[in-house]
Amino acid sequence: MIGGLLRQISLGGVGNIGEIQQAFGKPKQGGGGGLRMPEMLELFVKAIGSLKRVYICIDAMDELALEHRSGLLHPLRQIIRKAPNTRLFLTGRPHIRGELDNHLTKGAYTYTIHIVPDQEDIARYIAQKVDDAGARDPDLMTEGLKNDIMETMLKKASGM
Repeated sequence: MIGGLLRQISLGGVGNIGEIQQAFGKPKQGGGGGLRMPEMLELFVKAIGSLKRVYICIDAMDELALEHRSGLLHPLRQIIRKAPNTRLFLTGRPHIRGELDNHLTKGAYTYTIHIVPDQEDIARYIAQKVDDAGARDPDLMTEGLKNDIMETMLKKASGM
């Protein structure tokens, strides 16, 4: 992810593009596996240093496997610590809020917007999809299965 951010910055013409290309090319010439995280972070922070404001937006943090989240949150914490011009916009379901707070907000200003899905909209959407599937193949599901799908999907949508 950090390598992808560095690539986006360089493609946008920010930072010393030659230095970034050289850094990515060097390890390959020596038979190495590529840049390591500390080098990528250093290049990224250096590249964005001249910008007034940088926004990093990452959607659905809760969908990133638990064992990989800290591997992303730790470098993000380093970026906001070393580059105070950086702002993070992260989305995720409520159950990961504590994890995000532990990794990112120590001494930092945060603003949380709690968005609650409209259960009626979700129910209508699911009902339509289930009915569409039933119209294509009437033997596809029983009424009990339809009810189980509705109940399960509504629970998942509310974060349960």
